[in-house]
Formats: sequence, C-alpha cells, structure tokens
Amino acid sequence: MKLRYGFLAGTLLSTLAVPSALRAQPVQGLYVSGEGGASFNQDQFVRSSPMFPNGHDSWKTGTAGIGSVGWGLGNGFRVEVEGNYRNLDYKRFSSSAVEPGGRGDGRRQTYGVMANALFDLDIGKSWLFPYFGAGIGYGWTAMNTSFTAPDNSFTQHVGGTFGNFTYQGIFGLSFPVPWVVGLSAITEYRFWTMLGPQSHGATAIGTVGGYNASKPYGFASGNRDSVTDFNHSLMIGLRYEFNPAPPPLPPAPPVTAPAPAATRTYMVFFDWDRSDLTERARAIVSSAAQASSHTTLTKISVSGYTDSSGIPGPRGERYNMKLSIRRAETVKAELIRDGVPGNTIDIHGYGESNPLVPTGPNTCEAQNRRVEIVFR
Repeated sequence: MKLRYGFLAGTLLSTLAVPSALRAQPVQGLYVSGEGGASFNQDQFVRSSPMFPNGHDSWKTGTAGIGSVGWGLGNGFRVEVEGNYRNLDYKRFSSSAVEPGGRGDGRRQTYGVMANALFDLDIGKSWLFPYFGAGIGYGWTAMNTSFTAPDNSFTQHVGGTFGNFTYQGIFGLSFPVPWVVGLSAITEYRFWTMLGPQSHGATAIGTVGGYNASKPYGFASGNRDSVTDFNHSLMIGLRYEFNPAPPPLPPAPPVTAPAPAATRTYMVFFDWDRSDLTERARAIVSSAAQASSHTTLTKISVSGYTDSSGIPGPRGERYNMKLSIRRAETVKAELIRDGVPGNTIDIHGYGESNPLVPTGPNTCEAQNRRVEIVFR
C-alpha cells in the first residue's frame, strides 16, 4: 500500500517540479487522443474468508484502450478527461490449499473515467517530446471467471461488478507528424490501480473451505475479496491538436561583437586665447562622434592644451591650465550634442605642458593650442 501511494505522490510532485533546464512543448487549446495496446496485471491477492480460501488470481496478457479530450495551457501543462477500458482473460487461482495447476476460464473487464494532469517537455528535438503526469478517477471491475483444480477438489465461479476510486501514473513520448500539422503519434506506459479490497460474489463446490481449511464436499456462496490490483499498460496511439502552436522560428544568426578598434585620436585646434570652436573644429568633433557609434568603446578621453604664450611665471601657468580645461569642456559639450553619452567622456587639462611642437617660453604655436580626443 505504501508503495502505491509513494508512486503517486512522486509522480504528482515531479509533474509540478519540472527541471528548469528543460523547456515546455506549448500544446495549446483543445485536443483529442486515442490509443490502444497491451495490458498486464500483477497477480492479485485474494483474502481469506469464512467461505473461500486465500491465494492469488493470475491473468493472461490482455488489451487496453483509452480515449481522451484535453486542453493545453500553452506552457507545457495539459489537463484532460479520459475514458478507459481494459480486458484480461483469467489464467488460474493459486493457493496452498489447492493442488497446483488447474484450469481458469473467463475474464475481467475494467472501465472508468479519470482526470489527468500532464507536462510536456522540449528536450531540443523537433521530432520528440517526452511527457509525464498522473490522474485520479473512478472505475468499475466486472468479473466473470471460473476455476477448476486439477483433482476437481475445488471449483469456483466469481461474478459481479465492483466500483471504487482509481489512480494512475503516466509516462509517454510524442512524435509530431511533420506532414499533418497538429497530429502526433504517441506511445505510453501507464501504471493503473483501483483501491481495494474489491468484493465480488462467488460460489464454490469442493472440499476446500474458508481460511484454507478442509471440509466435507459441499457448496458455498458469499463475497470474495481481492486486495491488490496493479495494472501495467503499454500503448500506442494518436493525438490531434485543433489549435497547434506555430513552428518555432529558426535560430537567429549569432551576433558577433565588433572587434575592439585600435586607439584612435582626433585633434581639435583653437585660436589664440580662445576656447570656442571654429567651423572646422566642429566638423572634426562631429566626425569623432560618428566614429564612436561604430567602435567598441569603454571611455573617450578629451585632453586640453595651450601654447606657452601668456603672462610669464606661475600666474601665466595657472591661466593656461584653466584655459586648457575650458577647451576640453567645450569639446565634451559638443560631443554630447552630437549624441555621445556623457558618462563615457573623461576630460583633462594639461595647460602648456606636453606640447605637440616643442617651443621656448612665451611662444605662440597654433598646433599646441589643441584638444585631443582619444578613443580607448
């Protein structure tokens, strides 16, 4: 009993806890499915009673058929209602009180309805989608079987219909049919069980009585209970979606980041003792701004300089330092107006140090009155 409930609990939990590495197959809207295949029942334990011995019922391989109507939620989850039918021929009754062997005849039929919750997986294969789930419902078992021991010491007939709650676990594979949109071939394994004990009417003739005791040859009638009912089914079928999801778009080509450009420098020149831009200077700044949009950048360095002309001594040096900073600020403002983000621009002022053309003190040199724009 614990094994049955543990299986159901594990299946339900795994339905909800889907591995994040796997993606959902987006089944959307209404669908129908039908399938059929082989049904295998484990031996059922028959409980002792005052009228009949205990033992095990054995069954031959039978058939199973299932039809479902469901709704896909578009995120991998599906819910459905199914109708099911299983048919198995009787093989034999085995008991320590009955000589081994004997002949069984007749069959049992089970049928019912179930509500299932399932999850479809996308494992990256367009032709294969595994899925799993669980269901609960109600079913009926109709029995019409007979058994005769090899020495004719015990003959029994079981009949009637018993109903109870059922549950199942499901694992399947879906194979989309490429030439019919919305159609998929499916193959499934299902574990199904009905809660017990299941009670059916029975009659018996012979020298074996209740609790496996011997008795005078005679007739007995009453209820016969089977405690376990574990069924395994292997099936194939078809599923059709009325509103299939569109096929996935082809993967986008990989985006290759532009290779970092080599360090690039632009020179902007100024008139003597001025920090405003000439038309020629604005054109150079505009070219630098356009180039920045096509280059992988981390920072733009804007550095201002002056020539050595001016008031001699420390006072003149301080003046030239401030002038170089104003020139750098002017170029930064122009770059921002041309669309360059301000947070990528660093400014520096170097005054009359680092001349482009070496000169003596108090010398006017046009190439030293400049701002350098450097891409890094």
